[in-house]
Amino acid sequence: MNIGLPIGLQSRLWVAAQFVLIAAMVLWPADWRWDALVIALGIAAIALGLWVFAYNRPGNFNIRPEPKAGGQLITGGPYGWVRHPMYVALLLGMAGVAVGSHSLVQAGLWLALLIVLNFKAALEERLLRQRWPDYAAYAQRTRRFIPGVW
Repeated sequence: MNIGLPIGLQSRLWVAAQFVLIAAMVLWPADWRWDALVIALGIAAIALGLWVFAYNRPGNFNIRPEPKAGGQLITGGPYGWVRHPMYVALLLGMAGVAVGSHSLVQAGLWLALLIVLNFKAALEERLLRQRWPDYAAYAQRTRRFIPGVW
């Protein structure tokens, strides 16, 4: 989504929105309860995050959707399944927060986080296509968030 703002500002706004939603999900009062689904979502999020770090070392990625100078395009490991596995890990972990909160507010905030990450990913993909021409072919064969679906 091109909203007419400089890329750096768009990037910072998407990251700020992401962190505001995460903080709101964690800090909003709720009836917090742990159950098997909450624990499974948390374990899945951590496992996926660790798998991402095994393939995409710190220094090669950026919290902002702008590619790092001198970075490499990673398409193996979890990136062979989805284009944004770290966003998926975050969504899994925050789904655990939403489920554990037993609150429609957190569920709504999770949905807003999904929307923000989708737009952030779209900006990132546009920049990755500009930086690496091979990214377009990779994007054709690899889904954004859900293998084989989306």
